[in-house]
Amino acid sequence: MQLHNTTQYAIRILSYIAKNGNERLYSAKELAKELNISYKFLTKIMMKLVKADFVNSIKGRVGGYELKKEAKEISMIDILITFDDLDSDTTCILGIGLCDCNNKCSLHDQWLKPRDLIKKMYKETTLDKIKNENYKL
Repeated sequence: MQLHNTTQYAIRILSYIAKNGNERLYSAKELAKELNISYKFLTKIMMKLVKADFVNSIKGRVGGYELKKEAKEISMIDILITFDDLDSDTTCILGIGLCDCNNKCSLHDQWLKPRDLIKKMYKETTLDKIKNENYKL
């Protein structure tokens, strides 16, 4: 189960800001450089993060971005929902199309428990749980 690039970048951006502290503003240039994301793509993601109330955008020469909420208030599932990256309960793991209790693929029943565990992990994982870890961004 792979997240879309946009969602991956959004998580990395928010994690970077949370990890490095919300005491200052982060410019789009800095974020693009530090996270190796194209500036143009990053600014599009930032617009969506602002609209979703994850970050504040401060305009001006000394402007930039900061978290709007505390890191403990931002869960992975919120980010996935914002970027439409949460698999539907009817998305087939084999890519066959509609897959539900009435129209099952060969892995449908075996996939139910792992799918639910992944959703639980997304709900329970917040930025504060991953910001202090020494993970690569």
